[in-house]
Amino acid sequence: MGNGVQLDETWTKRILDTVKGMEYGNVNIIVHAGKIVQIERTERKRFDTPALSPVRNPSGTLQKRG
Repeated sequence: MGNGVQLDETWTKRILDTVKGMEYGNVNIIVHAGKIVQIERTERKRFDTPALSPVRNPSGTLQKRG
């Protein structure tokens, strides 16, 4: 086993920049031979869907949306 990942100021800044402004998602840090070689960011956007309201058909009766 090695000594683990060597984290310097450059990589710390890159990681912080990657997560900055993120609301939903994940960040993967890829390590090879004890060194960070890649940072992957997957961001998700969430949208509220409006509640479905009943619709009147031409005869004036209510029907469900769907």
